Amino acid sequence: MQTTDVFLADEAEMVQFGASLVSGLNGRRWQDELVFLSGDLGAGKTTLVRGFVQGLGHRGAVKSPTYTLVEPYTFDAVTVYHFDFYRIKDPRELSYMGIDELMQESAVKLVEWPEQAGNKLPPPDIDCRIVVEGTGRRITIEDRRG
Repeated sequence: MQTTDVFLADEAEMVQFGASLVSGLNGRRWQDELVFLSGDLGAGKTTLVRGFVQGLGHRGAVKSPTYTLVEPYTFDAVTVYHFDFYRIKDPRELSYMGIDELMQESAVKLVEWPEQAGNKLPPPDIDCRIVVEGTGRRITIEDRRG
């Protein structure tokens, strides 16, 4: 397991960091990873996702799928699913949206608020924690892919 720890001063740096992740994490390209994004409300999880999908070439809006639960982005080389489980009160709700099937698809799965899913998700390949530090953010990424 490799750990990366980065301090980002503002939103622009968060977007840039998200975009930089597209070129690989610890020398490995993105393929079929499950990524947990943890942090307080307003910490920058969606901002990081915005940078990531923009780094893949997305030019439209990127908003948190708080009400729709999932927003797909399809690119030539990869599909990205952006999940937001903030409003999930009972993890069994995820079964109704077909979470098991979505987790088995070949895609990068970025999950905000994974703790709301209880035991409905497999362990993450990458665990990203964002903590507010003053006006900036500290990101700690654990790459568990070995």
